[in-house]
Order: sequence, then structure tokens, then C-alpha cells
Amino acid sequence: MWLGPEEVLLAGALWVTERANPFFLLQRRRGHGKGGGLTGLLVGTLDVVLDSSARVAPYRILHQTQDSQVYWAVACGSSRKEITKHWEWLENNLLQTLSIFDNEEDITTFVKGKIHGIIAEENKNEQPQGEEDPGKFKEAELKMRKQFGMPEVEKLVNYYSCSYWKGRVPRQGWLYLTVNHLCFYSFLLGKEVTLVIQWVDVTQLEKNATLLFPECIKVSTRDNELYFSMFLNINETFKLMEQLANIAMRQLLDNESFLQDKSLPKPRKPLKNISALKRDLDARAKNECYRATFRLPKDECLDGHTDCTLWTPFNKMHIPGQMFVSNNYICFASKAEEACHLIIPLREVTIVEKADSSSVLPSPLSISTRSKMTFFFANLKDRDFLVQRISDFLQRTPSKKPCGSDREWKWNLADPGCEEVPELPSSSPLAVSPTAALSNRPVNFCAGEVPTASQGLLKLFRRNSEELLGPKGAKEKMKEESWNIHFFEYGRGMCMYRTAKTRELVQKGIPENLRGELWLLFSGAWNEMVTHPGYYADLVEKSMGKYNLATEEIERDLHRSMPEHPAFQNELGIAALRRVLTAYAFRNPTIGYCQAMNIVTSVLLLYCNEEEAFWLLVALCERMLPDYYNTRVVGALVDQGIFEELTREYLPQLAEKMQDLGVISTISLSWFLTLFLSVMPFESAVVIVDCFFYEGIKFILQVSLAILDANMEKLLQCSDEGEAMTILGRYLDNVVNRQSVSPPIPHLHALLTSGDDPPLEIDIFELIKTSYEKFSNLKADDIEQMRFKQRLKVIQSLEDTAKKSVVRAVSSDIGFSIEELEELYVVFKAKYLMSCYWGNNRAAAARRDQSLPYLEQYRIDMEQFKDLFISLTPWSCGAHTPVLAGRLFRLLDENRDSLINFKEFVTGMSGMYHGDLTEKLKVLYKLHLPPALNPEETESALEATSYFTEDVTTEETQEDKGRRNENGPEKEEKGTSPQDYRYYLRIWAKEKESKKETIKDLPKMSQEQFIELCKTLYNMFSEDPVEQELYHAIATVASLLLRIGEVGKKFSNRPMRKSEDCKANNTQDPVSEEESPTSEQSQNSAVEQQHQTDCEDKTCVGAQSEKTQQENQTLGDGSGEGQSSPLQLLSDDETKDDMSMSSYSMVSTGSLQCEDIADDTVLVGCEGSSSAARSLGNSHSRRSLA
Repeated sequence: MWLGPEEVLLAGALWVTERANPFFLLQRRRGHGKGGGLTGLLVGTLDVVLDSSARVAPYRILHQTQDSQVYWAVACGSSRKEITKHWEWLENNLLQTLSIFDNEEDITTFVKGKIHGIIAEENKNEQPQGEEDPGKFKEAELKMRKQFGMPEVEKLVNYYSCSYWKGRVPRQGWLYLTVNHLCFYSFLLGKEVTLVIQWVDVTQLEKNATLLFPECIKVSTRDNELYFSMFLNINETFKLMEQLANIAMRQLLDNESFLQDKSLPKPRKPLKNISALKRDLDARAKNECYRATFRLPKDECLDGHTDCTLWTPFNKMHIPGQMFVSNNYICFASKAEEACHLIIPLREVTIVEKADSSSVLPSPLSISTRSKMTFFFANLKDRDFLVQRISDFLQRTPSKKPCGSDREWKWNLADPGCEEVPELPSSSPLAVSPTAALSNRPVNFCAGEVPTASQGLLKLFRRNSEELLGPKGAKEKMKEESWNIHFFEYGRGMCMYRTAKTRELVQKGIPENLRGELWLLFSGAWNEMVTHPGYYADLVEKSMGKYNLATEEIERDLHRSMPEHPAFQNELGIAALRRVLTAYAFRNPTIGYCQAMNIVTSVLLLYCNEEEAFWLLVALCERMLPDYYNTRVVGALVDQGIFEELTREYLPQLAEKMQDLGVISTISLSWFLTLFLSVMPFESAVVIVDCFFYEGIKFILQVSLAILDANMEKLLQCSDEGEAMTILGRYLDNVVNRQSVSPPIPHLHALLTSGDDPPLEIDIFELIKTSYEKFSNLKADDIEQMRFKQRLKVIQSLEDTAKKSVVRAVSSDIGFSIEELEELYVVFKAKYLMSCYWGNNRAAAARRDQSLPYLEQYRIDMEQFKDLFISLTPWSCGAHTPVLAGRLFRLLDENRDSLINFKEFVTGMSGMYHGDLTEKLKVLYKLHLPPALNPEETESALEATSYFTEDVTTEETQEDKGRRNENGPEKEEKGTSPQDYRYYLRIWAKEKESKKETIKDLPKMSQEQFIELCKTLYNMFSEDPVEQELYHAIATVASLLLRIGEVGKKFSNRPMRKSEDCKANNTQDPVSEEESPTSEQSQNSAVEQQHQTDCEDKTCVGAQSEKTQQENQTLGDGSGEGQSSPLQLLSDDETKDDMSMSSYSMVSTGSLQCEDIADDTVLVGCEGSSSAARSLGNSHSRRSLA
């Protein structure tokens, strides 16, 4: 390749000059090629340690002038052929021109300009679009591809110098991190180390330091543990490795393969040695952190952030922090944790203006919103650029109507519509029946047709309670007043200042009238709802009347959702729950519906209208509890692993006991999936939900730790899991909310309290307070880090479970051992995954459906199967092997979807490896019959197939008629008998029995199919003398078959014609139809000519030509077996025995009788083909004798 001219001071160091002229030198790296010796080892070691480009390009061309001591590298090459091409171009195009120049500086300038021009032209042709990586990085990518044999589509993300510890010896080399692989290469004094690990095989990734290994990164797979150390920046390397492993886990979990973000803005300054992919991954990491911090929608992308201060009117201070700007939001986070968080949607912004700078407030910026709030930022760097970016985003923001304001809540306290329907008994005409809810008539939410479209179920079903007038009612009023004061000081709606004061109010419990509003705000669901108006109504309309597996499960669980609450003892609540769950199942088919979603959604509907409950469910399933509600509840298992880890850290005494009892895995799923709603009294659990929407999963974990801590003494004395579960269940049953104003809802106690003493009640607010006091130092960032670690473990554990399930499912019918099947499964899965990231399309990923059984999840197509077949098959046929692979694929693909699963794959392999001789011959025979044999492979195969299919069908129909005639009276008798069901059960059992296929059951083979079979046999034999002997034996037997067939035809042609003449007079004779001799003659002679042509094309001499002729004899006549035989020569019994003779005679020629062969091949050939076969046979005999 041409290089941008680089200065070289020492041209002779470690290089040998091979060719030279007055202006250029062609050099080879010392030690490269044959006989490198000690010099080659030393130079090779230096190249690896110093990451020299000579490792990839051991040839180079230097430009020189006579008087100058400076050389310029202008080209390099990985092979002599490549570098010679460049050298010849220079000699042909530049030497004559350069000799004209007088000044050496002009010569060098001209050469450099020419080389730059060539490089520019090449880049223009090769990369018309897209971002170009730095030159040094491209060189590293080239090294990676050459060293590890990676294809062009495998992209390098970054590379690092480090040491790999092999035993106790460090091997200095280079670590290459690609999208799908971790690769390492080292070469030290002849000792070469090459490692290639797929990210999908990584089970653990840790950064640790031990006495043996200094600060290092440990990479674990199922087979071994690898240690890498001596990084210049270990934190950056580890973070990137985490990201790439996480992408691989997403691929295993839900087929989310990596797609580079082409819309990434280019950096204002060129970045040295940082690839576009690395920038993309860095941007993704920042986006994820930004969205998680401020609970923003999944498609929000961070544009940039800058240090600044924010004026907070509630305490009259300038708080230092960072401003974040994205497409639709301006956010602020203080440096001091929980001092202040702020989210300003751009849809609410009315004015952005630069205020006058002063010594007190340098570079201030004022942002005003529709809700009459103004925010002052100061100490902004590059304020003008920031204002320009915000202006650009504001211009793209769609204008909103005033009614979309955050302050306008549909069911505010002052809304008189709230009191319209104080109570709805079950007999109310407004109650919606299930049939009406799923009818074809769309529900008009805007018109108030359904009460739950505008308000929560709690307001519709609130009964006049004395609690509202007593001390509890007064307490509730005080809470509302506290929140109103807070709104006055800190703002209300999305632009509210969120501080430690906000968290304190949430911990004390949110008033029932404000619960829905604040859940929407804290979860970020409000943002998605106002930016997608009408989305929920459209989903409801589209999902009406449609049924699938998800809707069936939803219907089954509807009446199990809080059945103790009056709102769900009524069709109004049930119908609302049905609509929300069904709408979400249609929005996200990947999740569809999962148990526990119904419990959470029913609580959301109590405090929110349907649309709000829907968007809260979206926030829960897709952002706050990721992967919780999929088919394998991966997210809940991940957080269960975190809970176990935290228990070991905070409650070490209890951790070991809980592990022995196996309690954590049982309790955590029910606690986490339903947010304690299924295990605590409703009034208490809803306070947990309040804090969860504000704090996230961190709060659920800390409350769980507090519950274990409160019961530690009792749990340490438990002897089994049941006793521990009873203790925890009794404790949770008695967590009470004494401040609740709602009428108490009877909790369905799973466990009854024992003994005469009344149970000890635990106040929910005391439990929350304790959890903050003891476990509040949990950090969201730490939890995300732990989530990554646990996700690797959980997903790999699930993959191992899947492998065991699949192997167990197929092992009973397959000849392979369990260990062999596991190895084959790994190879099969790796081939599938390779197609996902090297296939350049999403088709492979789309084939994997998580809802299918494990056996059906990984399926491969024909091209992938061919690769596996070629590498694994014991039947090597040279260039013919891919053809044989294609036929086996079509034979195994029973459902004709052009994909085969693992069971079908190992069934095919098992037949070749572990079948007895007869089984193997049967497989070989079937590979040359439809559907394995592609009709395109032979011109007339389709006609022959259709003929024999008709023949077989007729035969089967006659047999069926016979059976019906025999069984008819018996069936009638059985029908009148009271015990006839037993007869049908026996019939059904017989049909279910898998009948073992014998050779006689195989269908008959046509001439063209027989030709293909002999071609395959020809390709299977090698030049081994033992095999030559076997081949001659097979050819001799085949030629004998042909001659016997010829004799049979002579006797059969005349009776055939007679039978055709008499056909009109014997219509009642149930004989299969016969083809006319003319058509047969033309068909067989055509195939004979075709095969002779095929054989002439083979450039064979000596024994090879003898093989071909012998084979042609085999093909010429024996392949016509299977057509109907003349009645005049055979009795009925003989006819019956001959039905399956053709296939039997093919595979067991040693037991053939001449009469059988003659009778069975009467329709095979005609005179033309017979004479051709005869002439081939004679020539073969002559050559054999010679």
C-alpha cells in the first residue's frame, strides 16, 4: 500500500536492500523469510513489543536523493508481489520524469506530491462515505486481520499494549478489542502466543490486584481464566471490555447485535488514534448514564455537557454542577449528591437569553418556561456556542398547544369532573363488560365514554370513609399541605427542583390525591406520554378483537389481579386492566405479557387513568426494571444476584445461612417482580412503590436488606427453607400503614400466624427509615456495575441450561455421547452467532425467537450447514462435498422453511458416524431421491419423480381400499358397541408408534437419480489401492446388473406392447399405468448421452477412465428399476414382492436373483440405451483384460 511520505533517518537499520536505483530503494525486513536465525527472532520480538508496522508489512520502498541523508518511506507491502507492483509503477512512471529535475529538493517535493495524490485517489474510490479512522489505527486493524484471520466486516474498536500471564511468566504483546472478539498476540524470541476469545463466551470480567498478579484484568470463560496486566490506562481498557461483553450478552438475550451509529457528530478537533467505533461506544455509555440519571426516554441522545452553576431561589445559592444538553431536554445535576437535580423539557422553553456578565455572575444564561419559571445558569464556558446549540434544538422541537403544559393535570384536585362518578356498583350501566371491551367498536377515550380514560379507579370506587374525618384524614391533609408548600418553593411539574427535601417528603408517603401525578413525574413516564399523544388510544383500537398467546395469558390472569380490591371485583376495573395489558403486549411483542405485570398494572390503575398507567408500565418494563418481564425474567435474576452479593457484604453472618437454606432465590423473585405488592398488605406496599419511583431499584434492595436484618436472629436459628419462609412471610404480613385513609383491604395471608399472642405489627415508615439509616450508602453507579457482572453470570448460566435441555432432548434418538453432543451444540451455536455478526444482515438474528423452545431457538441455513458439513463429515467427496451437503440439508429440512435446528443437524451427522452399514447406505440412497436431490441437478429428475410418485400413490390407495374393505364391517360393529372408544384408542396408539424404516420401505429410484448416486460414489473413492479394488468390485457388480437388465428388456418389450393393446379390454384390472416405450426411449437415451458427456468432461487416465466407464454401465441401465412389470410374466405374489425390489437390489446386490433383476428393470432402458451400455461394457471388459 502507498504511504503518506514519512521521514526515515536510518535506512539500513534492521532492513536489507534488495533493489535500488538513483531515486528509490526496495528493502526487506531483516530476518523475514527463510533462514531468519537469531536475527529474525530478535527483530520479530522488537516488532511485536514496539508495535512496528514491519510486522504486517515486511517490505518497503524508500525515496532517496544522492546528497541527502534523509530517506522517505513511500510504500510498504505484506508480500513480495505487492511491493514489486509498486516498484514497477515507480520505475515506469517516475524515473524518467525525475531525471529531468536539477534540484534535489524539487525531486523530493514532486515525489511526495505524487504519492499524496495517489493515496487521495485511492481513498476517494474506497471510502466514498463514512468517517475515516486515523492512519495509525488503520494499520493496527490491518495487523489484527492478518494475524487472527478476521474478515473485513470484523471491526477493531481499540488496541492496547499489555502483558498476558502464561503461568507465572508475563508475555508482552498487544491486546486487540473488536466488536465480537478479544484477541492477543505476542512474539518473544520465537515463542508465539495467539489468543482469540468470543465475547459471547466470556463468563466473568474482573479488575483486581493480587500478590501474584499486579493490577490486572481477569477474563474468565467456561474453560479457563486469562490474566492481562501492565496497561497504561487499565480503567479505560476495562470499561471498554465491559461494554463489548455487554453488547454480546444483549445479543444472546434478545438478538440486539451491534449497529454502528452513523449519525454521530464529527469531533471539532481530530482525535489521534481513536476510531469512530470507539467514539460511538463512548457516546453510548454517556447516553445510557444520562438517561438513567434523569429518567429520560430511550431514544434521547446527549449532545454535550459543561460545568456551570445554577441559582436556586429556595436557598438563595449558586450551586456548582454540570449542565447537560440533548435533543429535547436541558438537565442539571449538582456536584454534591442530591443537592439539586433539574429537568427542563425544550417543549416547555419559551425564552433563552444571555444576561450581562459581571464579576459575581460571569457568562450568565437565563431560560424561561411556559409555567412562568426562570432558571439562571452562570460560569458557562463557551456560552455562545451553547446558546447556538440550544437554539438549533428549539427550532426542531415541535410546537405544543398550551393544554400540553405540565401544570395542567387532567384530574387535579380542583377538577370538578373528579366528583362526577363517586361510586360505581357492579350493576352500573357504565361498567364495561369484557365482550364490549374487546368488541370491534373503538373506545373513545376523549369523549369520556369509559370513566377510566380520565381518572383512576380509586376515585371511582372510593367509599365514604370515616377515616377522612378522623385523625388519619387530618394527617393526610397535612401531607397534602406539605406538598403544596413544596410546589410553591420548588416548582411543580417536570421543571421542579428535585432536592433532598423532595426525597424526605416521598419517604413520609405521597398523599393519595397526588400519587399518580408524582409517579408520572419521578418515573419520567410523563415525558413519553406528552410527546406521544393518542398513541395509547391507537394501540387499544389496533389490538381490539385480536388474539394471540399473550392475550390468552392476560385473560387467564385478569381475575387474579388484586381480587380483594372492590375496583377489580367489577367489570369496569377488569376491562381497564385488560386494555392496558393488551396494548402493552402489542407495543412490545418481545415481552408480550409476563406474570406479575397484572399485579403491578392493577395498582397503577388505582391512582392513574388508563393512558397514564400504560406509560408507567412502559417506564417500568423498559427502563426502571430492564429485562424483568421477559420469558426468562433475566433482570430479576440479575438483581437477585446483586441482592446475594449485598447480603454477603452487609450481613455476612446471615449470608452463608441463607445460601445453605436456598431462601434468597425464592424470596427475591416474588419481592422484586411485584415490588412487594404480592407479599405485603396493599396500604404498606404502595408506600414502597412511592419510594421506588423516586429512587429506583436501589430502594427495593435496601428495604430487602432491612427486612433480612430485622429477622436475622430468627433466620439464623432456622433448620430448613420452609421455616425461614414462614418467618419472613409472617413479618411481611404484619407490615402496616397506620396513616392510610383508604378502607383496609383484606390481605390474602399466605401464612397464618401461630400461637395465641397477637402478631407484632411493624410500621412501614419505620421500616423505610431503618433501611435509609443502615443501608443508604448504596450507590446507583455501583448497582449498575454489579448488574453487569451478574448479567454475565446469569445469561451464561441460562445458556448452559439451554444446552443441557437440548442435549437431553435429543440424546435418546442419537448415536452420539452426551459429551459429543455438547461439543456439537457449541459448534452449531457458534456458527449461528457468526452469521449474526458477519452475515451483514439482520436475517439471522430475526430467525431466533425467544418464545420458542430451546431446541428451536438456534437454527442455521444451507450455507452455514455446508460449512459445518465440510468440516465435520466423514464422507469426503472433494469438490462434490458441497453438493452432498446441500442434498443432506434438504433431506433434513422436513418443514421446508430452509432452516434446520440442532436435532435435525445431529440426526444427519449421527447417520453418517454411528449408523450401521445398512443405515449409512440408506442415508446415501435417500440423498439421491427428492427432496434431497434438487430437480435442477438433473434435467429429467422431476418427470421421473412425478411418475414414481403416482405409481406409489396408486399402490397405496389400492392397499388402503383393501384395508377399508376388510375393516369396514368390523368398524360398523364396533360403532354400535359401547366399548368402541378402546378400538379407537388402539388405532390412535398404532398411528403414534414410530415405524422403523427398513430398506424395503425406501422409494424407487429413477435413472437420473441413479446417475447422481454413482457420481457421488465416484467422488468418494481416492487413489488408495485398497479403495481402487473396492471401486472395481462395485463397478463390476453394476455392469452385471446392467447386462441382466438388458436381457430382461428383450423379454419384456413384446409383452408390454401386448398389454397396452389389451388395456381397453381389461379396464377392471387394477394395474398401475405404464409409459409409452417411445417416451421412455427418448428419456433414457437422453440421460445416457448426458452421462457420457459428463464422463468425457472428466480428464481421467488409466484406472480413472476405467472407473468412469464402469460407472456409466451402472448408470445406463440399473437406474430404471422401479417401473411397473408386465402382468403376463408374473403372478400376483411375485408382483407384490417386486414392489420394493429396486431399492433393495441397489443396496444388497450380493443377494440378487437374475429373474428378479430382469423383471424389475423391464422398463428401464430401450434399445438405444442398452446398446450404449453394451458397448461401454465391452470396452470396459477389453480394458480390464488388457
